[in-house]
Amino acid sequence: MAMANLARRKAYLLTRNISTAPLRSSFSLSRGFASSGSDENDVVIIGGGPGGYVAAIKAAQLGLKTTCIEKRGALGGTCLNVGCIPSKALLHSSHMYHEAKHVFANHGVKVSSVEVDLPAMLAQKDTAVKNLTRGIEGLFKKNKVNYVKGYGKFLSPSEVSVETPDGETTVVKGKHIIVATGSDVKSLPGITIDEKKIVSSTGALSLSEIPKKLIVIGAGYIGLEMGSVWGRLGSEVTVVEFAADIVPSMDGEIRKQFQRSLEKQKMKFMLKTKVVGVDSSGDGVKLIVEPAEGGDQTTLEADVVLVSAGRSPFTSGLDLDKIGVETDKVGRILVNERFSTNVSGVYAIGDVIPGPMLAHKAEEDGVACVEFIAGKHGHVDYDKVPGVVYTYPEVASVGKTEEQLKKDGVSYRVGKFPFMANSRAKAIDTAEGLVKILADKETDKILGVHIMSPNAGELIHEAVLAINYDASSEDIARVCHAHPTMSEAIKEAAMATYDKPIHM
Repeated sequence: MAMANLARRKAYLLTRNISTAPLRSSFSLSRGFASSGSDENDVVIIGGGPGGYVAAIKAAQLGLKTTCIEKRGALGGTCLNVGCIPSKALLHSSHMYHEAKHVFANHGVKVSSVEVDLPAMLAQKDTAVKNLTRGIEGLFKKNKVNYVKGYGKFLSPSEVSVETPDGETTVVKGKHIIVATGSDVKSLPGITIDEKKIVSSTGALSLSEIPKKLIVIGAGYIGLEMGSVWGRLGSEVTVVEFAADIVPSMDGEIRKQFQRSLEKQKMKFMLKTKVVGVDSSGDGVKLIVEPAEGGDQTTLEADVVLVSAGRSPFTSGLDLDKIGVETDKVGRILVNERFSTNVSGVYAIGDVIPGPMLAHKAEEDGVACVEFIAGKHGHVDYDKVPGVVYTYPEVASVGKTEEQLKKDGVSYRVGKFPFMANSRAKAIDTAEGLVKILADKETDKILGVHIMSPNAGELIHEAVLAINYDASSEDIARVCHAHPTMSEAIKEAAMATYDKPIHM
């Protein structure tokens, strides 16, 4: 079995023009670990977020003496501490409240009174974060990764100076240093985030009370998710977006249905709208907006404004220029296919390099990077990284959109199947959404899959696996799917792509 897996892996790499010849390594794979980061390491990682901590654990598992440096004092980075994890906790809690208030009665469950206990809801979120960060520390100990708390910056391509929380400075040496410092909230000109009335996604996770009116600047993943949280809890939510569409990267057909669904949840949208001024001197916030192409100005009022206009690579204070590391015009570190920078021995992964700014992408970067360092083979195909919007319903996708295929001049077929025709979805009364599959017209190779439904983020991985192994729509259609399940909609959409579905 192991030999078969090895042969399959080599064949996979060869199809992508990646050499299967052994790579030369500059160290022996020993299991000797030092108790101090001051001794020379095989690998040093600056940043303990999803990319950094996963890289550290994988490096240690490969027998490399490894140190991870993290300034926050808690592992997991933005994702675990003030991003992916706490937002999902609030999305789930707010959904439970909304279901109890508006849906339970339809299922014969009568509740006399439903109230929001916001402090308890936030406490549950904080407990989840705390337990998970401690879990990563446990994994570090298990795998013998040395953990140094503090702010790291380069002294040389093989030395990192770390200012520790107690004000002392230590030097961590390494043969290979990986930058995994992630990203930070992108600011907007003329808008100062105070995390009280004008908040970033971080502040939106810890509001002390439910705002009557919330304005979200930016109709991307984060803005729509946080808008959903507070909208379910009772806020009047208005989303202001400069572009003509919400989530511009999303497949157009799915996007339209998604926006209609959010509008049914009373989320309002002002598209093609530019923010030109803000006044937070009073009790609330006044936002001055105008059409993106120019025109009459309008003043919007809110209790809280969430600035969610994207993220920027965080490399401040690393002294990259001191050692000559090249970056692009927006500050991303430039790397080759092995995640190496232009400076020998210095690497970068995750949000600080070009590619999707996603935690799971950073994790794959981290694994692949240390595999290369260890003389093995790593590979991440950014065209096959799934993306998920964790609203209700969720929207998940992988591969190309229909707009991209048209732009590229690719001939394709489309297969769609609505959850209204799925027996499990109808049985549990969550039949909103659809599955859409795009496949090459000649070969039937799957090029893109897009799902809008509850738990779409879980359903998408069948498609991710199929796309990574160049499967056809017929391959999925001929796989037996358990009945009744939501996953049957994927099978039916696949059948609709190469032939005809059964249940529609």
